[in-house]
Amino acid sequence: MTRCDLSLGFVGLGALGLPMAINLQREGLRLRVHTRSRRAETHPDLKDATPCSNPAAASAGVDVLLLCVSDDAAVEDVLFGPNGAASQLSAGSVVLDCSTIAPSTAQGCAERLAHQNVHYLDAPVTGGTEGAKRGSLTVLVGGASEPLERVRPILEVIGASIHHFGGVGRGQQVKAVNQVLVAGSYAAVAEAVALGQSLDLPMPQVINALKNGAAGSWALDHRSDAMLNGSYPLGFRLSLHRKDLDIALEAARAVQLDLPVTTLVEQLELDLINDGHGDEDVSALHRWNHPKEGR
Repeated sequence: MTRCDLSLGFVGLGALGLPMAINLQREGLRLRVHTRSRRAETHPDLKDATPCSNPAAASAGVDVLLLCVSDDAAVEDVLFGPNGAASQLSAGSVVLDCSTIAPSTAQGCAERLAHQNVHYLDAPVTGGTEGAKRGSLTVLVGGASEPLERVRPILEVIGASIHHFGGVGRGQQVKAVNQVLVAGSYAAVAEAVALGQSLDLPMPQVINALKNGAAGSWALDHRSDAMLNGSYPLGFRLSLHRKDLDIALEAARAVQLDLPVTTLVEQLELDLINDGHGDEDVSALHRWNHPKEGR
């Protein structure tokens, strides 16, 4: 089956979901779309998609339902709440869940959907809004191989790299590992930038000198400018990353593992959220060392 043979429902047109949906439409897929605010459903680049009033309507008659929503509660509401998708999903269809949620939640959704012969794949993504726009996300998949192969043509549009790690929930476990790495790298870049600024170094030149050496990272390449400018336009929301760290720390507790660096970064993020910065990009961690920016 080619990608153009698949009919697709898409729920969740946020910072990642909207560019993903746009790329899928550009590849000729037939889309039924729904998002909680309803505004993005009529985006000019989705002019050929069918706006839907709720998840059930977005799921009617589709081969694949793709979710990209904020948290566990949102996934469960989209699937099983009032006007939920499960009421309309056909036997044999596939739910492709690109949200970041707890592995146990993913497994619970898979079990409930299996009663109506609907397949569920957890497929969280990483790569930021830049990757979503370019179609170069990394996709981390948990679930059975047969439905994965059916939806691979969709994944190849949104991602440049697709990795299968086993049963349902394993993709979410790998995403938790990813978010621990993100936490450490963003916090390190924030502190390094603050130190360089406090030493009155020419920081653009410093970053250019260091980014291809041992200190290089995605965060240094893509978020150091925001930190230097003291402006944090949304790439990945700080409040959502803190939610992801809570998932990672819970996974660590379940195997009696301490993650002291991650625990510290989660607390820094929580303090910033409590100060009103939860809707900024994760690079707002730089505010911790710059109280004049509003910490």
